[in-house]
Amino acid sequence: MNLNGKRIVLTGAAGGVGQLLALALSNKGAKLALVDRDGARLAALCEKITQSGAIAIAIVSDFHATEAISDPAQKVVDDVTNCLGAIDILINSAGIGDFTLLSEQSTARIAQMMHINATVPIQLTHALLPGFLARKSGQIVNVGSIFGSIGFPHYATYSASKFALRGFSQALRRELIDSGIVVTYIAPRAIKTPMNDQAASKMLAATNTAMDDPQVVVAQIIKAIEAEKYEHYIGQPESFFAWLNGFLPCAVNMGLKKQARIARQFIVSKN
Repeated sequence: MNLNGKRIVLTGAAGGVGQLLALALSNKGAKLALVDRDGARLAALCEKITQSGAIAIAIVSDFHATEAISDPAQKVVDDVTNCLGAIDILINSAGIGDFTLLSEQSTARIAQMMHINATVPIQLTHALLPGFLARKSGQIVNVGSIFGSIGFPHYATYSASKFALRGFSQALRRELIDSGIVVTYIAPRAIKTPMNDQAASKMLAATNTAMDDPQVVVAQIIKAIEAEKYEHYIGQPESFFAWLNGFLPCAVNMGLKKQARIARQFIVSKN
């Protein structure tokens, strides 16, 4: 797929990966609607893109506070359509995560993480789908995680949310057969972004977990979108273990025991 002229909605655009992805897409000639709750960072990013001669609009939306708007996903879609016209691609990139024990998470944080990582992408897809179906074209890109295939210790809620996103992507892809709509699921491994706090970074280093530079991940996301891939996993041996976990989880359980014990040492108690 040629991204030049494509009208793209990108959530989480003010984040570490999101900003780089927005810039890369603008360099491809895409017309961007950048969605995030950080209005100041969005405005600065849009200004940078427009100064380069590309098109980018800011859509400030806080999906953490859904009680403020009855249907925030539909409002985002309506705002984008009013500014750019019919949308060609939705990239669900927004996400939050914690390195913690489940017992240390509040029920509010659990609900928030499931909402941002899983429910919001489903709601945005639902709002966009009628237009895609009417035009018999469109692409839905869900940025998940390798933890959406491997339930990783101390990331229980995060893993659950990404498993949900992967399952949604797979089910919707099968539902939309012969529709002309592509559903792409992308699973990065650990990324060097602020989402990994000091404790998480120390744990990842101690367990010899590879971390990719955001630029590497962005390049892989662009590659997967252009190729209209169904699924794209980033990094080895993590991709192999994701495949292995599908039919031989006991083997992966054994392999993760040592990592789980090491990781527990780096958790900072909130009690």
